[in-house]
Amino acid sequence: GSVHYKFEYRVSDPHTGDEKSQFEHRDGKQVKGGYTLKEADGTTRIVEYESDPHDGFNAVVKRIGHAQHPAHYKNEEGDKHGGTSYIGITHYGYGH
Repeated sequence: GSVHYKFEYRVSDPHTGDEKSQFEHRDGKQVKGGYTLKEADGTTRIVEYESDPHDGFNAVVKRIGHAQHPAHYKNEEGDKHGGTSYIGITHYGYGH
């Protein structure tokens, strides 16, 4: 028979600053899901993905917020503003 499941969870710990969540749903050979993660620099990473035999694995990655760094921080380009937002799309073969 085909596989079916659905799950989700969330962690929000004010003492450690740990904030993350994940969800996933599978209906036969199609999987959809995503997760969020608060990064050490204060930004939030959001990943949403889908996978099926026809289109393979596809993920969209987003980063929201502005990076917060210590006052002495300076990146390689010398940019004192910090923080880069990006959106990326990743495609992988299915079942390889």
